[in-house]
Formats: sequence, C-alpha cells, structure tokens
Amino acid sequence: MRAPWVLLPLLLPVLVPAALGFVATFWNRVPPLPVLLRRARPDPALRFGVDTFAFRNDSRIHHRGKPDLFANWCFVMGRAVVQFQRFARFDPAAPRLAPAEYTALVRRVTTRAPWRAPLPADARIVVPGFSCLHELTGAEEAAVKAGLPGRFWGLVRFSNWRLLYPHPGTQQTRVAAEIVAELQAGRPAQLFITDFPRVRLNHSVLAYAYSAEGDGDAVDFAVFDPNDPSRPGRVRFDRRIGRFRPAPLCGVDVPHFRAFRQYCSPLI
Repeated sequence: MRAPWVLLPLLLPVLVPAALGFVATFWNRVPPLPVLLRRARPDPALRFGVDTFAFRNDSRIHHRGKPDLFANWCFVMGRAVVQFQRFARFDPAAPRLAPAEYTALVRRVTTRAPWRAPLPADARIVVPGFSCLHELTGAEEAAVKAGLPGRFWGLVRFSNWRLLYPHPGTQQTRVAAEIVAELQAGRPAQLFITDFPRVRLNHSVLAYAYSAEGDGDAVDFAVFDPNDPSRPGRVRFDRRIGRFRPAPLCGVDVPHFRAFRQYCSPLI
C-alpha cells in the first residue's frame, strides 16, 4: 500500500507545474465567447504563405518508411512562426549569407521565449537576403532545420500534461474564447490538439484567423498546420456541444478532439 507514495517525489516536478498550468487556464479572464464574436472581426494575425514555413513536418503515420523523415517537429515549427513574427525582420536587399550563418540566425531567433513582447524594429534580428520566412525556409531548408531547437522538450513540456485532467465543454468553450481574444489582439494562438486517451492525434497548429457561422454556434479557425504548409487548415469549434473538430485538417480523421493553448506564458 505504501509503494505508490515512493514515486511521489519523482512525479512532483511534473504534476505541480501541470496543475499550475491547468489553474492558469481558468484564471485567465476573457469575455464570454458570444460577446467576443459580436465585435468586429480583425485581419488575420499572420500572412499564410508569407509568415509561415515552406517545408513540412512529416507525420509518422502518413509517411512511414520515408528515408529523410522530418517528424515530431510540429510544436517547434508553430512556435518558431511566432518567434520570427515577434523578434526578426527580413531585409531582401541585403546580400545573402552562407547556410551556416542562417543556421546561427535561426538559433538566435528561436532561443527567445515566444510569450515575450515583440521587439521594436531596430532591435530585431535581421535576416538578410530574403523577404519573408516562407522564402527563407524554401531556399535554405537544411540550414533552417539545423538551427531549430530540439523537439524533445516540446514533446514533454510540463503543460502538456494538462491532457490528463477532465476538460468539460465549458472549459473548451473558454479555450475557444481565449483564441478569439488573442486573434482580436492581433496575435496568433498556438494550440496543442489531442484525442487522448486515444493516441491517433497529438499535434500542434497555429490559429491565425476566425469566422463564425450564423449566431456563433460554430466558429471556424484558420490554422497553419506544419503537416501541410501548402494550404491553410481549419479547426471548427461547436459551441452547442463544446468540442473542437477538424474541418478539415491534414491527415486528421478523428471526429473531435480537445485543444489547449501553448506557449502563451511560462506556465502554459
């Protein structure tokens, strides 16, 4: 009977931050979703195909046997889009650099926490020779991949353990309201989407725009999906049942899933 308590000291470093992150999602006060949807809809928080990656994250399920598999980088890639938007600027008129120098620039940009305030233009990290992130990642794919931070800590980040807690429809409605509030403030919202306790879906996408049908019973979020950089994905929130679902999303065939915001604070 005493054996499980022996493991408690080992679990505390995970359980305590995860519990704090779970509480933080409820502590973050935003207006109710119907109130937010009555406000004027803003412009997209980023430009798809300009501020997004040109290469993709390979799904292990859909690209089995691929010799150069670049998988499990969705968390890192979604976060990097935000980091480049906040901390970098592009100078297409400047001479291009060697690949190793672009790797170093990517590392400088992606070491800054994505929840930090955007840098002013004169303090941003300058990326010469390219006009945008999409152009950089299309021409210098290998150099950019070499500069991205490791994927391990994104997969085991303590806030990911929130998926173990119950998440009723009221909590998911709050998440939808937080996403809309972020987009109305001009900030994209990174999401961790999962069908846990099943394991068919554990993925990250970046919401950058929304639209509402009718009286707001359904809210569609346009997302950058690292699994398909060629076209926007779409996530729908059904307010009547308090659930998110693909509408559609590349390679996702589950009927619905839960969504959590990511990288918006040190705890989440």
